[in-house]
Amino acid sequence: MRIAVLDDYQGLTHSIVDWSRVPDVTIVPFTDHVHDEDQLVARLQDFDGVMRIRERTEFPRRVLERLPKLKLLLATGMRNKLSIDLDAAKELGITVTTTEAIHSTTVEVTWALILSLMRHLPQETASLRAGGWQIGLGRSCVGKTLAVLGLGNMGTPVAQIGKLLGMEVIAWSPNLTPERTAPYGIECVSKADLFSRADVLTIHIPLADATRNIVSAEDIGRMKETAYLINTSRPALVDQTALVTALKERKIGGAGLDVFPVEPLPKDDPFRHLPNVVATPHIGFVVEQNYKLFYEQSLENLEAFLKGKPIRLIGGADAPPNL
Repeated sequence: MRIAVLDDYQGLTHSIVDWSRVPDVTIVPFTDHVHDEDQLVARLQDFDGVMRIRERTEFPRRVLERLPKLKLLLATGMRNKLSIDLDAAKELGITVTTTEAIHSTTVEVTWALILSLMRHLPQETASLRAGGWQIGLGRSCVGKTLAVLGLGNMGTPVAQIGKLLGMEVIAWSPNLTPERTAPYGIECVSKADLFSRADVLTIHIPLADATRNIVSAEDIGRMKETAYLINTSRPALVDQTALVTALKERKIGGAGLDVFPVEPLPKDDPFRHLPNVVATPHIGFVVEQNYKLFYEQSLENLEAFLKGKPIRLIGGADAPPNL
């Protein structure tokens, strides 16, 4: 059996787990990303299984149907249903498994981006490295308004940290109510107020058909010229053209981004070069603890599959009917 490991950017596949536990399996990691579907299919033609890191590579029906040898898809993390056609996998006899993940790591990156923007950390660090000293005035979080779009598993701890730092915290999402925000001391506001009052607007809402472009050009247009937009969730939640325009024309203060429409980010992409952007290469989940979970549980999933008793199923062949 041959297993391809996709998008192993850091080249960690053979250093985290002991694949000799499955001696009859050949593990082949790829450290690059393939954007073209024809190239992806060509790469995977001779593999019986694929392990992928989060949603870096999508598997729609049109790809799965062109991989007749594929019998096992080792997905990682908890959000896979939008990027893998599970119905097609089931019809084609492909078993799909997943792993656990630590989600609070994205909260950490969210606050790293907020503080980097508020205190101008990239500019001050660059000045120091170049032999200079203080070059500007940052802003304290105290007394500023943190606007949270989506008060769920991510938005709630982000909001709580904001309150600890002395911020006024407001929140909105399509189904959010004052009764849900009151226990946290957070004001539930309208969508218009969320954007117009924000000093920092941070997005923590799942991507679905109903939430695609939920941050529109009109919403961005309501923001203060000094306000920052933070996105560590999904790029498709935001009108990307409107965001780039607002940043170029200085209609908003800046953006902190960990997710992008095309990943890895093309070298000529404006998000690499705009001076009012702090960007990180989608590292919200990229920590030692998560990668240990991904690889160790994927190896367990592979062992169980080889024994004919697959575990951690999320769809595809062998999954319960309700999935």
